[in-house]
Amino acid sequence: MKANQFSPSSFFIRLCVASLLVFLSYNPAGVSYYHWAIIKIPDITPVMAFAGLILIIGWVVYIRATLRSLGFIGIALAVAFFGTLFWMVIDWGIVAADNIQAVTYIIQTILCFIMATGMSWSHIRRRMSGQVDADDVDQ
Repeated sequence: MKANQFSPSSFFIRLCVASLLVFLSYNPAGVSYYHWAIIKIPDITPVMAFAGLILIIGWVVYIRATLRSLGFIGIALAVAFFGTLFWMVIDWGIVAADNIQAVTYIIQTILCFIMATGMSWSHIRRRMSGQVDADDVDQ
């Protein structure tokens, strides 16, 4: 397979990286950068600062790519789609609204899917419509 081709496995890789980024930054289990370093300010070590910088770089890459590929309207539609899906899950009683830990995990998972979709959207749109982005003119 060519390096620039898109497949379900490439979306899954983007989703895994987004999940690592989100859940390493914060998670309700207490095993995250937030629990390791942020709570301990001002006693941060160089390793904690370096790890934080790596997380910030990851967030910037994912957020910038998502903003560029989906745009404001696309992000609003994705949030509306997943928000309505989440509302149905709560309404059907699958997850209780007062279960803060479960709600936090679901919201973080939704964020992962939105970021992975943002990272993949140019490839998906090109496959569906045949349109090429201005960034893809050298291909």
